[in-house]
Amino acid sequence: MKKEDLKSLKKAGYALSLILKKLRKFIRPGVTGLDINNFAVDFLKTNFPGYNLSSKGYGGFPKSVCVSFNENIIHGIPSEKSVEKGDIVKVDIVVDYQGWHADSAYTYIIGKVSRDEKRLVKTTKKSLDAAIKVSRAGNTIGDIGYTVQNVIESQGFSVMRKYCGHGLGRSMHEAPSIPNFGSPGEGVKLEEGMVIAIEPMAFTGSHEVEVAENGWDVFAKDRSQTAHFEHTLLIRKGKPIVITK
Repeated sequence: MKKEDLKSLKKAGYALSLILKKLRKFIRPGVTGLDINNFAVDFLKTNFPGYNLSSKGYGGFPKSVCVSFNENIIHGIPSEKSVEKGDIVKVDIVVDYQGWHADSAYTYIIGKVSRDEKRLVKTTKKSLDAAIKVSRAGNTIGDIGYTVQNVIESQGFSVMRKYCGHGLGRSMHEAPSIPNFGSPGEGVKLEEGMVIAIEPMAFTGSHEVEVAENGWDVFAKDRSQTAHFEHTLLIRKGKPIVITK
């Protein structure tokens, strides 16, 4: 990757990280999914002219960010549904700057939740942190998946199997796929210069999912609680660069 390209990718990641950070205070009871979507649109337009939110129109997705409540784990279409106390809200955003895409997601706990729900969110975040540590040139996709799976399942939760992380850069989704389960040393070998998005997704119940009639919102089939975190990384021989941190 050329220096100027890496600079553009880092700028996209920085803008994205600020949006997710600002949303920590913005998301509160009474705020709707559409409000969250519009906040991201307005924040980027005001503070980062020339940057774009990549999701709108991608595969027909109608909004600019994904906002998923509780048992809806990913790909939630922002709507007039309001945040309530006790909700767990996942926001997934992709920002494009000069043709380079950065992808990140964060899970927000609103008010008081159960001990298991709080532990679910903490464990899912912990699995991402652990996976980042093994994401270096010479290791494999299987090393990443095994790490995520081990952290999540060791706490009694189940890990997403139908959807996964991915490569990205010039497009939102590129090869290779990055599953949240696997075996050490198996799968595609990580190479210096690769850009990947690792995104652990976990459930308090079964990992089985179903897609809503709108073709987007993905729900836990047993309607159990869910969590989702994601970062974009640049692979190097040593410690990766976390583009969206």
